Amino acid sequence: MWHAKRARVAPALAILAVLLVSVTAVTVAAAGSPSDSPEAEGLRATELERLRALVDADMAVVERLHADDFQLVPPPGIPLSRDEYVAAVAAGAIDYRVFEPISEMEVRLYGQAAAIRYLSRIDVAVAGLGQFATQAWHTYVYERREGRWQVVWEQATAVGGFPPPTG
Repeated sequence: MWHAKRARVAPALAILAVLLVSVTAVTVAAAGSPSDSPEAEGLRATELERLRALVDADMAVVERLHADDFQLVPPPGIPLSRDEYVAAVAAGAIDYRVFEPISEMEVRLYGQAAAIRYLSRIDVAVAGLGQFATQAWHTYVYERREGRWQVVWEQATAVGGFPPPTG
């Protein structure tokens, strides 16, 4: 009798073990690739290139690195499309004087997509709103399209609220 129960339990344990290994593998894959991989370093370099292009108003680079369906949600909370954002930077309506990371860029890779998060220092003049010098947390979603990384979503949160406190 003991052998009969053991014979039924053994296959169930084997199935449970396979399921556990499968769930663990899926969980590890879903967590993203290590942020110290060469791919993550390349993505950090792309993001730094994008920030330099925004400060320099290098529109060829800005246009290349922002996907056609890009959307920015800046601290005031009013979403901007790619066309609105690119046009505002080109016209100087959004004039970045400083836009630089002040924390490590955390990168999570998910196949053809990636997320980047970091704290930045920004000094920007915005037409109709004034000049702001603040720190902000940024979260970006990049996608690899036609062999190159492009940012598709950006969410920025000003540290201390928006508009930044004066004085």
